Amino acid sequence: MESIGMHRPRNLGWARAAALLYGDWGTSKAYVKNFPDGGGVYSAAREQSRVLAVLGSLLLIADFMVTAAMSCWDAMSYFGISREHVKLATLGFILLVGFINYFGPKHSGSLAVLLALPMVVVVVGIIALSAPHLSLNQLEPPHESFGMNWIAFCGVILALSGVEAIANLTGVMKLNPGSTPEAPNVSATAKKSIYPVAFEVVFGTALLGWAMLSMNDVSAADIKARYEDMLRFLGEHYGTLTFGPHVGQIFGVFIGLVVGLLLLSAVNTALAAMIGLIYMLARDREMPQPFTKLNSHGVPWLPLIVAVGLPMILVVLSRDLHSLADMYAIGVVGAITVNLGSCCFNQRLKLKLWERAIMVGTFLILFAVEITIAKTKPAALFFAACVLGIGFALRWWAMKHAGFETIIIKRELAAAVSPEFAAHFRPNLTPGQSILVAARGLTPVLRFAIEEAKFRQGNLYVLYIKELAVNLPGPLANLERPRWQDDTQAAQIMYAMIQLGQEIGVTVVPIYIVSDNPAATILDITATIGTDVLMLGASHRTNLARLLKGNVITEVAKSLPENIQLVIHS
Repeated sequence: MESIGMHRPRNLGWARAAALLYGDWGTSKAYVKNFPDGGGVYSAAREQSRVLAVLGSLLLIADFMVTAAMSCWDAMSYFGISREHVKLATLGFILLVGFINYFGPKHSGSLAVLLALPMVVVVVGIIALSAPHLSLNQLEPPHESFGMNWIAFCGVILALSGVEAIANLTGVMKLNPGSTPEAPNVSATAKKSIYPVAFEVVFGTALLGWAMLSMNDVSAADIKARYEDMLRFLGEHYGTLTFGPHVGQIFGVFIGLVVGLLLLSAVNTALAAMIGLIYMLARDREMPQPFTKLNSHGVPWLPLIVAVGLPMILVVLSRDLHSLADMYAIGVVGAITVNLGSCCFNQRLKLKLWERAIMVGTFLILFAVEITIAKTKPAALFFAACVLGIGFALRWWAMKHAGFETIIIKRELAAAVSPEFAAHFRPNLTPGQSILVAARGLTPVLRFAIEEAKFRQGNLYVLYIKELAVNLPGPLANLERPRWQDDTQAAQIMYAMIQLGQEIGVTVVPIYIVSDNPAATILDITATIGTDVLMLGASHRTNLARLLKGNVITEVAKSLPENIQLVIHS
């Protein structure tokens, strides 16, 4: 018996995508056209080389580490935490975000979406208040030396830091009119999301920088002292000049709250992305298999510990926010470079000649930027080397422990021995009313369901959902189809029900699904099978878990079609 394949719901419209993109700017045209199911650097590079895919993933993990540490540190500064306590507060909030992720919270980007509009108000407000005071006195002409201009350019390349986040978003974007899940295209949603955010990022950042350089009555030492919460400082300064000190202070507090919460949302996003990436590498046998073990809430507990512990180590070892910023760019620029290089040299991607030429040119520029960062920032180079060294050491240990050896064979032979995906399991329904029962153990609801199936002379579908609270890129979710025979708890239930069904003459069809949304999965399977009766066991989870994860029965009851009976057995 095989599990039934599913598609992730495509409910992300252009407005929400733009809000998420506003917090993590950047995208690649190749993803919108050729990777509409998402995937990031691992998905793109894996088509070229597994080693290259792991290299890009480790660089991305390095970026996530610094993102979590730097965003949390900066959030504490915007909240007004003193310099003496900012490091301790940063460690505490990283632990808090990690604790929340232990329960596998859904919709981790919701806070970023809610704060996107207030953040736009903050930026527009600062620009509007500073406009009458903008001055050219502090602006410098470009340096005559190309080398100095190039190094300055490499210093502002961090605007690309969110490219991998938006690459994974394509898997849940709404499809173009006429597009299908089998042949998806999300270019319309992506374009409407990218253009307004691109305009704001380019012009808004330039105007904010000009506003900072126009504070002629503020000393350079005072500006440097507020480096970690510059937007709040700008709001206080220009609010005071326009409306007086009281309004300036209030505006500064509002800015600190909005920006600080948005930064904490970035911490949550970085931790969740790191957990998913480490789990994905382990599931693909690129990392030790213990990294695939899940806690009771479907979260990989070892990747969770790693994702929380690594940023905390960086915070402990860093002197200030500036030292963290020095390590920031090398990871993300390296990952994007691997991403672009894999795409532009992949002949299977249907790119036009001018599109491929632009991608090649961008790849060469970013490769040069990565070399420059490695040359000018020794600490960043050492940090990246440590992450890559430890990562590839773990990969070597995992492959040796699993008994894999490196061999070289011809492409034709590799294609000949490549296993094909098994066909989707489609049961042959017999006359009678069918029943679908979802259970987590050998509970009374299973006995009641098989009794009803015998009485109604119909098939009994036994659904077991392995809850996984990790967002995985779309095309990677089906690389290795999960089997209930490999899950101890699921196998115990399925074998017992099949044997009991044979004894009393009921056809039992096991269904095994790995999902991060049990309620949506139950509804989808119910509609797919066309069952007559859905049976669920009553939930006995704690109040805290129910608050963080929601009640499955309530969510199913809201959306279940009227022609399907719902039976809740307690």
